[in-house]
Amino acid sequence: MMLRPLFVLIFLLFVPFAQAIDPLPFANDAEEQRFQHLASELRCLVCQNQNIADSDAGLAKDLRKEVFEMMRAGQSDDEIKRFLTDRYGDFVLYRPPFKSTTLVLWIGPIVILVIGFAIARNMMLRSGPHPDLPGPIDDKVDR
Repeated sequence: MMLRPLFVLIFLLFVPFAQAIDPLPFANDAEEQRFQHLASELRCLVCQNQNIADSDAGLAKDLRKEVFEMMRAGQSDDEIKRFLTDRYGDFVLYRPPFKSTTLVLWIGPIVILVIGFAIARNMMLRSGPHPDLPGPIDDKVDR
């Protein structure tokens, strides 16, 4: 009998922690969806591979507020991204544009993959057949 009020009290102690952190006053659902889409395309500069929508870092919170204020000021998504890339560089974008400074980001993985396949192929060709190794087991079995 005494346990039920105790459980309710413990449950109520955690309710304040369940609310959203720094909720922003969106005018409508479309504005919130636009903000979420934009925040998911921007990288947190402090965290390891996390966008500003998911990050709890102080810089990410500041960037979220700044993006929200720029949206409220009537700036387009491209203008907001341009402002942030001018300030922080292309690293702030999850999908950086294809240009000479980001060439390694786009071409690097392909080059590494091709080199890896070439090394594996050369190793397989060098090893070749081994004449001193016994043949398959089926050749040794008398039928």
